[in-house]
Amino acid sequence: PSMLCTWLSTIAGGIVVLSVSLKIFFPYFWEDLIYFLRRKRLKAMVKKRASNGILSIIDLFMQTVGKIPHKPFLIYEGKVHTYQDVDRRSNRVAQVFLHYGNVKKGDTVALLMGNGPDFIHVWFGLAKLGCVVAFLNFYVHSRSLLHRINTCAAKALVIGEDCLGSIEKEFIFHLLENNVAVWLMNTSSPFQHVHSIPDKLDKVPEHPVPSHLKVVTNTRNTAMYIFTSGSTGFPKAAIITHLRALSACLAFTQCGAVSQDIMYLTLPLYHISASLLGIGGCIELGATCVLKKKFSASQFWNDCRKYNATVFLYIGELCRYLCNQPSVKEDRVHEVRIALGNGITPAVWKKFLMRFGPIKIFEFYGSTEGNLSFLNYTNKIGAVGRAGIFSKVNGIKSINQPINQPTKKRQMKDRNYKEQESKPGVLLVQVTQDTPFSGYAGNNEASENKLLRNVFVKEDVYFNTGDLLVMDKDGFLYFTDRVGDTFRWKGENVATVEVAEIIGMMDLVQEVNVYGVNIKSKTFPIDVMQITATFKHQKMHLVNEGFNPEIISEPLYFMHEPAHSYIPLTREIYKNVVSGEIRL
Repeated sequence: PSMLCTWLSTIAGGIVVLSVSLKIFFPYFWEDLIYFLRRKRLKAMVKKRASNGILSIIDLFMQTVGKIPHKPFLIYEGKVHTYQDVDRRSNRVAQVFLHYGNVKKGDTVALLMGNGPDFIHVWFGLAKLGCVVAFLNFYVHSRSLLHRINTCAAKALVIGEDCLGSIEKEFIFHLLENNVAVWLMNTSSPFQHVHSIPDKLDKVPEHPVPSHLKVVTNTRNTAMYIFTSGSTGFPKAAIITHLRALSACLAFTQCGAVSQDIMYLTLPLYHISASLLGIGGCIELGATCVLKKKFSASQFWNDCRKYNATVFLYIGELCRYLCNQPSVKEDRVHEVRIALGNGITPAVWKKFLMRFGPIKIFEFYGSTEGNLSFLNYTNKIGAVGRAGIFSKVNGIKSINQPINQPTKKRQMKDRNYKEQESKPGVLLVQVTQDTPFSGYAGNNEASENKLLRNVFVKEDVYFNTGDLLVMDKDGFLYFTDRVGDTFRWKGENVATVEVAEIIGMMDLVQEVNVYGVNIKSKTFPIDVMQITATFKHQKMHLVNEGFNPEIISEPLYFMHEPAHSYIPLTREIYKNVVSGEIRL
């Protein structure tokens, strides 16, 4: 007995010493281990699925339908749509295009639709025909919209009923003249030679179209196009492969979400977070999604309580908008336990937790076209990801490329890049078989311009994220800034050239130069437009100089949200913006 006691005491002492040592030297050991094991399990699951023919989102969806056909998949405006309901409705959409349309497997069809079950019915219906689907931002009009359709070489465009009112008839005629078929999610069409979908749904069977149409032979083939503003120029159509889409569906699973969870989704479905992480994530889990037409800060928590939501997605300023709502006694009365997204600031993060309770916030880093993403699975405030002791990622570098200068030499034969250590630097991700870069549709030049070759060793290739990140001594990654000709507006990256193009369409505007500024800046002197030797507008000095109506001789204007119009930027408004009393 004494020997046994000695052994037990020794073991107990060893456990205590080990626990203390881990807490001191490896404080995130258990989080790292759990995340590592979860990722290993998911990789094994994906590999097994592939051997069983699950090679696309539609394959995954059909598998889930077979398991839980009568479980609610979507709840939209109080109406429940089961997995079987969505399957049968998307079958009818596929049958409509098969019988009345002129699209075939491999063709691209663009979707200009707002949030709602029909977005998913059309998406899945076209996917069942083997079509590539391009998601379009419904806030975009005229030339920018046409640019997107041309870029992805769409053979047809589906316009949602809620988007039809903002489309000019000249735009429709232009598409028809260029052999782009136009379909409306409207019971009747106001245009000649424009098809309507709803009036044909009851005329076709709800059984599946021939299965060979949806068969995927290679997971690296294109599944969809999702547009990104990119670092410069017009938005580009990022190629999303079947493999990439299936991987994105696993995001909530990595956060610990389960089939019993109920997701509250307010983000626009044309966004990769909503479509793949959100809808795809629910299919992966076999969970239910409460889909909202659009985000409403005043209705958010009431909806969460009404539908017993347990998880939600956020981007950009969403959490700040929630914090800016008046406090009520029910602020912590909800079942939400997980929030996944990107773009929340440390200050808002802290305020959000203090007000709404201990919700696990999983901030991640990634881009639509990027070849790698990070997840802050420890919920450390401010970090966008972590390279843990079990999951250190090879092939990522941070370089000291000048922030405000574009890369002019893409093939660095002398390999003169210097890697940054513990300082903000441009994040580069090596392009390998496991981290491929699929590029942009219809724009080989833009695809190549995102790559750096011969950077550290001969013949290496890196994807240039254009983002400044820094890693601390504990392996946490922090987003610092974005390099390029974009600015952030309500959580979205906006291409300045696109804004300039819209403003330039007005007859009274002679010349346009659009750029984002820091609201803490103090001056903004402009006399004449300064250009480069190649006749391009110079912006960086303007960005650095800021905005101050007392310094500027030209009139300045401020977007006044309550009036939905621009008003003169007065000294008082300027002070309120700088102090934070007026939030942008």
